[in-house]
Amino acid sequence: MSASENQTESATQNTQHSLPLITHLLELRDRLLRVVAIVMVLFLSLVYFANDIYQYLAIPLTSQLPEGSSMIATGVATPFFTPIKLTIVLSIFIAIPAILHQVWAFIAPGLYKHERKLIAPLVISSAFLFYLGMAFAYFVVFPLAFSFFTSTAPEGVTIATDISSYLDFVLKLFFAFGLAFEIPIATLVLCWTGATTPEKLKQKRPYIVVGAFIFGMLLTPPDVISQTLLAIPMLILFEIGLLFARFYVPKEANEEE
Repeated sequence: MSASENQTESATQNTQHSLPLITHLLELRDRLLRVVAIVMVLFLSLVYFANDIYQYLAIPLTSQLPEGSSMIATGVATPFFTPIKLTIVLSIFIAIPAILHQVWAFIAPGLYKHERKLIAPLVISSAFLFYLGMAFAYFVVFPLAFSFFTSTAPEGVTIATDISSYLDFVLKLFFAFGLAFEIPIATLVLCWTGATTPEKLKQKRPYIVVGAFIFGMLLTPPDVISQTLLAIPMLILFEIGLLFARFYVPKEANEEE
């Protein structure tokens, strides 16, 4: 075989190897564009109601404010940009199931049949738990936290929270509680991949309790109420994850135990 034929054959093989990569990159681009399109459609559908959405989000605080007090806007453009920012974030949150679906559709062809059966429920439950964490923050944590904050203000101090600061505060709590409620999924994945076992996790309960409160301290504002209200559900969800983790433990690990 001549040198030119060897070069041609080598070039053909390189092209064949590069085609799957290019195909995956094109598919990834298409799915990212779909996600962006979904978020844009949701945003355009909600932007007209941006002020109403912000008012609803502010109810846990405004309902606790003293009579005659209200929220304020310290920036010139804050009254316009803050509700728009909230609408963008809300559009992304609403699109989470669609985003997870696109991720699932991208990785599913590379999984075995039994892996698809295990991962599909995890993808669905992870979106549900994230929404559940946000709902817990809004309906349970916010009323308790804001009631505590407003009642501890020194005498003579008028409570007038900036709308932008309030939005940053609640978004941080939404993300913290949404992420914390994913603990059962993280527990199942760790046991399913063989990184650990339910028995080993049970032995590390004292460390996990301390870690939950440290995690709550880092993700929530510097107050004991928010930290405790995040740490306690995390511990409960950890126990729920342990309860179901035994169904996701590989057969080899079960036999060894």
